[in-house]
Amino acid sequence: MPGIGVRTAARILLEVGDASNFASSGHLAAHAGIAPVTRSSGTSIKGEHPARTGNRQLKRAFFLAAFASLSDPTSRTYYDRKRAEGKKHNAALICLARRRCDVLYAMLRNGTHYRHPQPAPAAA
Repeated sequence: MPGIGVRTAARILLEVGDASNFASSGHLAAHAGIAPVTRSSGTSIKGEHPARTGNRQLKRAFFLAAFASLSDPTSRTYYDRKRAEGKKHNAALICLARRRCDVLYAMLRNGTHYRHPQPAPAAA
């Protein structure tokens, strides 16, 4: 997977294992601390904020992997789209890390290797 080297992969596998302890990719993201959190108190509901909890080593591994993957065209396109939506650099990187967490969870669940997405055929 672009952006994940030997040390980062070892850290992720050490913390996650085979991902059988997580019911979904959302559970894995919440464990890592990269899932957005809604703060509410009574009838007051604040917007989504980055989580302050979670596994710090796993969160750092996903964050650094997302930053390193910005040279990959697919990841860069997603990052640029989030920046165009008005997100700041760190928020866009956390969104990218969450997306890559979803892909990694699917890879671990299915026992498959990463495949680069095929470009959609252009309509004539």
